[in-house]
Amino acid sequence: MIHVEAPEEFDGRMRSVFLAGGITDCPDWQAEVAAGLADLPVAVLNPRRAAFEDSPEAAAEQIGWEYRHLAACDMVLFWFPGSRSVQPIALYELGMWAGRSKPIVVGADPAYIRRLDVEVQLSHVRPGLVVHTTLNATSQAARAVLKQT
Repeated sequence: MIHVEAPEEFDGRMRSVFLAGGITDCPDWQAEVAAGLADLPVAVLNPRRAAFEDSPEAAAEQIGWEYRHLAACDMVLFWFPGSRSVQPIALYELGMWAGRSKPIVVGADPAYIRRLDVEVQLSHVRPGLVVHTTLNATSQAARAVLKQT
């Protein structure tokens, strides 16, 4: 596995998974998922930066990085942790990618305040898609998809 953290660019030379979901006011769940995928020959595209400068320029750079890497990846793993944050950007990204053919794996902690919205919306656009209740189950589902592709 290789780990590509924003703002580093991914060259696209191997299969990849984008880690979409909460960052602000959320635990570093991305590190746990990356560790769980470490034995696979994939690139993990992680939008969580070790240090983020809160400025309009940095925000624009981050948004651009996420947009490019979501488009370039082979699959997207969405995780909505049970935190104080509604995670509006992750919800937007889920809505954007749920309606496309790219493989997605989705999980939402039972304590996530918008879990029902995620489940109901996905039941319309991707009937049968399981919304996992734990990060481990979400990560394992991603492993299964990555092993198939």
